[in-house]
Amino acid sequence: MILDLLFLGIFIFAIVYLIRYQVSLTKAAEISHRALYPKNEQEYASILIPHEWKRMEPLTKTTKSYLYVKWGTIAVLIFLTSLIAMVLWTDWLDSVFFSFAYFFYMLIKIIPHKGSLFILQEGVIFNGRTYSTHQIKGYEVEEIIRWHELYGLDDRVNYGFKLTLHLKNTRFFEPNFVVVTDEKQLEKILRLLNGQGITGGFLTGKENANEHKQTRNG
Repeated sequence: MILDLLFLGIFIFAIVYLIRYQVSLTKAAEISHRALYPKNEQEYASILIPHEWKRMEPLTKTTKSYLYVKWGTIAVLIFLTSLIAMVLWTDWLDSVFFSFAYFFYMLIKIIPHKGSLFILQEGVIFNGRTYSTHQIKGYEVEEIIRWHELYGLDDRVNYGFKLTLHLKNTRFFEPNFVVVTDEKQLEKILRLLNGQGITGGFLTGKENANEHKQTRNG
């Protein structure tokens, strides 16, 4: 009985998460054309998305990534509804509970849209969600050179910049950063963020290397 209730709670959480994400993504797709950045091919190409390290793509209701999330969400909701009915009407949950919990986690991980960063007049679109200026606590920039945690993961990442956004509503399942490959493009992004009163810090490669060494020695 307890496992049934726990499983039902996980199921409801998964359903609510997927529906809310689809609503947020739809809103983001509708307003992404208003973004101040990125606007052209060069600006899109300068933003790499973890963890595939591919360039950022436009976000509209006709892009493949959006349609993947839309129809994928519908398929997963139908599947989960069938699964919960089968589980609650049978007695075989006890032996496979943790497998189902992990399965739910994986479904939530694969559905979300690929990462994105659009700078709006007031706020940003980040990972398919819209955040107003007051929902962004700040940013942090790290130069990616040797000893940095991202260095070596991809040639395009090396000597770029890790841009982390600190949000008031952090999402456990989603990365909170992108990689900007070009310093001039990074300056554009920071200038637009600063113009909204969003401030942050810059950790140079040397400072990051010293911090890494201190961690190792400590």
